Amino acid sequence: MSAASVEIGALRRDLAFPYRFLASAVASDECLFLLHGSGVDETTMVPLARQIAPQACLISARGRIAQEDGFRWFERVTPTRFGQQSILAETAAFAQFVTEVTKLHQINPGRTTFLGYSNGANLVSSLMLLHPGLIRRAALLRAMPVLDEAPAADLRGVKTLIIAGAADETYGPFAPALVTLLSQRGAEVDARIVASGHEIGVPDAAIVRQWLPGSAAA
Repeated sequence: MSAASVEIGALRRDLAFPYRFLASAVASDECLFLLHGSGVDETTMVPLARQIAPQACLISARGRIAQEDGFRWFERVTPTRFGQQSILAETAAFAQFVTEVTKLHQINPGRTTFLGYSNGANLVSSLMLLHPGLIRRAALLRAMPVLDEAPAADLRGVKTLIIAGAADETYGPFAPALVTLLSQRGAEVDARIVASGHEIGVPDAAIVRQWLPGSAAA
């Protein structure tokens, strides 16, 4: 499914992060927050989200740090080390964005899933650790720990899906550490591995779809 074949909504700039809001076409209060990977923009996650939850409303946000022809969520030092002050600042700003956009569009937090890929998934995990209570359910695709000092957050009751790529040589080796980190803080973690590299696709969509509440396979 290509981005060109999927309705992506108009870009809104009325809050701290540019975003697109796609309302549900049916009477459903399910919602997905979408956080893209580095070097692209908010439109790239929409086709995958439509495969996962075609009835859900979507809030697809754009990172504020410019990278090449696209954007990312916080500054990078090396492929696996990141600017700590940038993480703290952008995560705090995004936490406020989540509060405001949820109120604006009357989103049900109990029916909301945060779906992040790569740099976007790393922003989601940082949000969980630095602002506990904001996220109740998260699907992290190709993620790794990025905080040099992770706080002792209470993540009990937070359901988390982590999908690593078996051939992902950059992030894959760090996935077990993220599973351990979130589990130690009380999150309910479902860890999976797919036969791919850092890229995501149909196998990821199928796993997330089955994992979401309401699925017969969940």
